[in-house]
Amino acid sequence: MAKTRRMISESIKLVDAVVEVTDARIPNSSRNPEISKITASKPRLILLNKCDAADPDATAKWLEHYKREGLSAAATDCKSGRGVERVIPAVRALLKDDIARWEEKGMVGRPVRIMIVGIPNVGKSALINRLSGSKRTKVEDRPGVTRGKQWIKLKNNCELLDTPGVLAPKFEDKNVGLSLAFTGAVKDDILDTETLSVLFVNRLRAVAPGAISSRYSVEITDGMTDLEVLEAIGRRRGFLVSGGEINYERTAAVLFDEFRSQKLGRITLELPE
Repeated sequence: MAKTRRMISESIKLVDAVVEVTDARIPNSSRNPEISKITASKPRLILLNKCDAADPDATAKWLEHYKREGLSAAATDCKSGRGVERVIPAVRALLKDDIARWEEKGMVGRPVRIMIVGIPNVGKSALINRLSGSKRTKVEDRPGVTRGKQWIKLKNNCELLDTPGVLAPKFEDKNVGLSLAFTGAVKDDILDTETLSVLFVNRLRAVAPGAISSRYSVEITDGMTDLEVLEAIGRRRGFLVSGGEINYERTAAVLFDEFRSQKLGRITLELPE
């Protein structure tokens, strides 16, 4: 990760603006504070990507929050293409004064150079493919696929600089680490998914209390613990082992898979408050 941070620091002088891609389901946790520090000298557009998987009301609250903070932000979904057409015009709006100065100096037609940054698995490569109109970068639904620096030319006189995803080496706030794990930004195979699933049930009960009942036909009472809710899901799906015990591993895997594939609905796990 230190190598990637150095790469971004060395490359920032080559670009005019920065597009920071985040996950609309966890806007706060999917922003690496190191990126803000390194790119502070450049105009920046924050993208709430995967907005089709997030609660639209929550996304609107986040956009309003960034507006109050004096930050430019937009909602996109690179899978469906929603909002992607607004990205370059938004960047050009940020650089309006700079572009005017270039033209005054006779630099008409000078390309706008943009750096694309973000932690793994937020959709950076998918965004670039949408903007370039082709599969220029490798896209997989797992963290850490993009490996090196790439310049990509666009038809609208822009050039994109892609960089590998950056993830903070440690989380001062435990909830940040949990949010990243819930969405898959941290690899599942290095986590205790059973324990994580109980914590995820707790988060769902707070932000989307009806999601579990609706999806799994489980009646949740106030006195039920999060573990008991997870067990109820396992029983309802028939995930049992010998002796009638719950197969916690399988139940956890299905719960996360169905959240990440939106079968639980459009859910945002964090709000500006």
